Amino acid sequence: MTHDPAPEVLRYTAFSADPEGGNPAGVVLDAAGLDEERMLAVAAELGYSETAFLTGRTGDGAYTVRYFSPRAEVPFCGHATVATAVALAERDGPGELEFTTAAGPVPVTVVREDGELRATLTSVTPHITEIGEADLAEALAALDWPATDLDPALPPRIAYAGARHLVLAAATRERLADLAYDFARLETLMHRLDLTTLQLVWREAPEVFHVRNPFPVGGVVEDPATGAAAAAFGAYARELGLTPETAVLTLHQGADMGRPGTLTVELRAGDARVRVAGTGTRIGG
Repeated sequence: MTHDPAPEVLRYTAFSADPEGGNPAGVVLDAAGLDEERMLAVAAELGYSETAFLTGRTGDGAYTVRYFSPRAEVPFCGHATVATAVALAERDGPGELEFTTAAGPVPVTVVREDGELRATLTSVTPHITEIGEADLAEALAALDWPATDLDPALPPRIAYAGARHLVLAAATRERLADLAYDFARLETLMHRLDLTTLQLVWREAPEVFHVRNPFPVGGVVEDPATGAAAAAFGAYARELGLTPETAVLTLHQGADMGRPGTLTVELRAGDARVRVAGTGTRIGG
């Protein structure tokens, strides 16, 4: 019996120009011969929160993409999208890309600024929904967060921009920093609500936020920089009138894990989609 050769798995970090910062992702630029079981095995062996697989080319700069955590396929992953776009830009040069994902088409633009590659993805059309009182109480119990530690100016919502995220706002930076949750309990709730991560936020300034993302459904305690959640949060901020119709938000993530990264979220009047931008770089040369 013959086996296909092991695919080349590149390692990139997204939302930081420092390999020690941001969120690491695996990138497989040629996954046309891999089935779902093999892609999941590759993602599990690598152990990053997600690995992106380019499963086909549909045109100039256009690719089909699938994303796998160590445990399951996810419909969309922002940081792996940025990582893949930077990898393609290093190979082919900066420019315009379009990724066909399970969530829909995601255009990505890569430019070189001050010697660094910077990718901007445009989300699918987002939407925001309420969360039931019992589900919210269960989420807070799993986090061991008293309801009084929430910021009443940023009410809980489920936000979607390619994947579903529960947005919970902490009233203080100290509350956000103190993250020690019940992994199994939160995972169970998230499966029931079809959540990809929790987007835990603290508002430092009108357009500056600190965020953390528990990701137990992916087999990962915490995601260091979460582009899909950043897009969802941009839609949340606009829906709740927290920002002007045209705005640029700065999200700081990963500092509490020792992997600081910066996500830039752009909202444009008249366009429901959300743009998320960040730098990226290869890990290990």
